[in-house]
Amino acid sequence: MGACSTWNTGALEAHHIALQNRGMAPERFQVIVIGGGHAGTEAAAAAARLGRETLLVTHDLNTIGALSCNPAIGGIGKGHLVREIDALGGVMGRVADGAAIHARVLNRRKGPAVRAPRIQADRPAYARLARQALEELAPLRLFQDAVVELLVEGGRCRGVRTESGAVFHAEAVVVTAGTFLAGMVHIGQARHPAGRAGDPAADRLAASLRGLGLNVQRLKTGTPPRIDRRSVDVERLDAQHGEAPRPLFSPFAPPAEPLPEAPCLISWTTPQTHEEIRAALDQSPIYSGAIDSVGPRYCPSIEDKVVRFADRDHHQVFLEPEGVDAVELYPNGISTGLPYAVQQAIVRSMPGLERAHITRPGYAIEYDFLDPRDLQPWLESSAIGGLYLAGQINGTTGYEEAAAQGLIAGLNAARRAAGLEAWFPAREEAYIGVLIDDLVTSGVAEPYRMFTSRAESRLRLRVDNAEERLTEVGYRLGSVGEAQWRHFERYRDALERERHRLRETRVSPGQLDEARTARLGGPLRRDQSLLELLRRPELSYDDVRFIGGLGEPGPPQGVAQQLEIEARYAGYVERQEAENRRYQRYASVPLPEALDYAEIDGLATEVRERLSRVRPATVGQAARLPGVTPAAISLLLIHLRRRGWLRPPREGDDAA
Repeated sequence: MGACSTWNTGALEAHHIALQNRGMAPERFQVIVIGGGHAGTEAAAAAARLGRETLLVTHDLNTIGALSCNPAIGGIGKGHLVREIDALGGVMGRVADGAAIHARVLNRRKGPAVRAPRIQADRPAYARLARQALEELAPLRLFQDAVVELLVEGGRCRGVRTESGAVFHAEAVVVTAGTFLAGMVHIGQARHPAGRAGDPAADRLAASLRGLGLNVQRLKTGTPPRIDRRSVDVERLDAQHGEAPRPLFSPFAPPAEPLPEAPCLISWTTPQTHEEIRAALDQSPIYSGAIDSVGPRYCPSIEDKVVRFADRDHHQVFLEPEGVDAVELYPNGISTGLPYAVQQAIVRSMPGLERAHITRPGYAIEYDFLDPRDLQPWLESSAIGGLYLAGQINGTTGYEEAAAQGLIAGLNAARRAAGLEAWFPAREEAYIGVLIDDLVTSGVAEPYRMFTSRAESRLRLRVDNAEERLTEVGYRLGSVGEAQWRHFERYRDALERERHRLRETRVSPGQLDEARTARLGGPLRRDQSLLELLRRPELSYDDVRFIGGLGEPGPPQGVAQQLEIEARYAGYVERQEAENRRYQRYASVPLPEALDYAEIDGLATEVRERLSRVRPATVGQAARLPGVTPAAISLLLIHLRRRGWLRPPREGDDAA
């Protein structure tokens, strides 16, 4: 066969028979995963954990789990995804913990709902631990080759053909091709096919997907140049150290020997940097017209930053270490596709980098992706049964978004192979549910990145309670192993015992002596349970225990912290859920043609632009637009009410 990937009815079986007659019957698996990146790693691991005979095919076994861009995992929204992946038995969290050389909780000064861990990883250690995690799974086999064709018969994907001519059959196939599908790297006006620098593009697989009639489009992303640390004047730069003890993504994994810390360094662009960029815009593939696809809004190139934020005379740049022993630094914040000579001028215009040596130039890359609106919520193609897609092929950006999709796709491919019903989390259950629902419902106009603002139930979908929300579900599905489940059971039982004790232990005004009244901050006016007292922001867990006269040893620190967060957030969670119900009631409210979105106070510029361009007919349609957050809808409703345009919904009005 050539590039065409569709087999006529009966052709595949005839092919089987012909091979069997020659003693060359193709190997059969239950699940095949294409690609060894973060989506592929999680997909293969999930299928194997469920006991399915799984084959992971990737063009280079040495790049399994590679951190292709920045050497970091987590952050706001993304860290939430990693904790949920771990709660469902995935590998990313424990691999990140094992490879961490710098870890912090972002938004530490804000509320727990928007706090999230982020680690810098030792790049070689991360890839080594990711592959090790796969090799420990007995039902999983690895195979190094490039898949060039999907074998489809009767509307179902039945297997794959590789570049070397090997044929493998399976009940389900998961494609996690990253940026490799028809990938094209741009550095200035020079360009060449590649999946990433140094790796070939998957052009034949891209042609196979196009031949299936799927809705293929193009996106772009990029990466910054790498810098030799030895050429940097470290003394002139500020250092950012990690936290001790290091925050973890995988709280129930066996503790590993931590790697030494490597701090991040901080520099910044200058007016000279911006002049160098403006003078070279005609050489940028983005501005010269060489690239016409859309890049990530929230991780723009340095060219985009300078053009879009023309009033800014500097941008912060984090020089992130690539590893404990690595000499390369990753300058987070200056992704670019400009020519090498311009990249060198840009880097050397920054404080501390005047003599910096670039070890690898940055580049922009274009690649194929498939419209995710053609997927079921369990990430199976609506057009081709047994074909699952995960990662950047669905229009997302980031390791964490890819891994989350990979886990769901692999889990459901395994369930299909066993004849079981599909499973996926709902929006109100997990950020993974928000991610997938956004993709399959709204599609993407630019590479999709997870933010906490995308979740209507973000006060409940916190990093700290990911295990409570998902681990029992994962255990029932078979993706959570016995060891992780036993650790979780002990934690859950301790949490419930202490929660019950605080709820049942009450104090009354006449009961408190002077010391306990002072600890309370004033007299108690009515009987209250200790759980009610814990809701007071001025009281710590230890304060409440003292006031309640609980002298015996308290619960483990993690239990105490969790109960404190629960108590403080209880009222806010109830209020947010009431607001969510209100949004549903107002979904059918029409939006006036005369509405000027520029007049709405507090609305982000990108949201104004999107609403003005699309002109949705109802509040419900506005809420489903990519990037239009629940907070934006709240501002919209307030504006409509102030202008007298908000008609209270009648009982029985349908949601749009």
